[in-house]
Amino acid sequence: MELHSLRPAKGAVKTQGKRIGRGQGSGKGGTATRGHNGAKSRSGYSKKLGFEGGQMPLQRRVPKFGFTNINRKEYQGVNLDTLQQLVDEKKINGTLDFDALVEMGLAGKNEMVKILGRGELKAKLKVTAHKFTATAKSAIEAAGGEVVTL
Repeated sequence: MELHSLRPAKGAVKTQGKRIGRGQGSGKGGTATRGHNGAKSRSGYSKKLGFEGGQMPLQRRVPKFGFTNINRKEYQGVNLDTLQQLVDEKKINGTLDFDALVEMGLAGKNEMVKILGRGELKAKLKVTAHKFTATAKSAIEAAGGEVVTL
């Protein structure tokens, strides 16, 4: 092995093809494959998001309507039949708090939980959540449970 015979390992070097914009002698000089004039031929060009070549973009063509309340609070709903199923599977017994709901994946740690009244609850539970519907509250108390609002 001599210095003049050293070569990179096979597949280690990828050929990038012809270098553009390096003079007329290279065959890719002049406009450097960008064509003549126009925004795309200039350095620093980047197409704006949603740009349609000067046509009115879709997000501006579509009519806007309605109202978005910036103070809206989103709640993650958990129904009574889900709670009953958890009791049947012996995943909860006696108490159900927010941390347990997060642990079981029924709510995210930054979400607020609302207990909804679908289904029926037979087990006596002490349920802790951010909100309860009237039907859910009455069903939990009818089963001998307790409702705690966070």
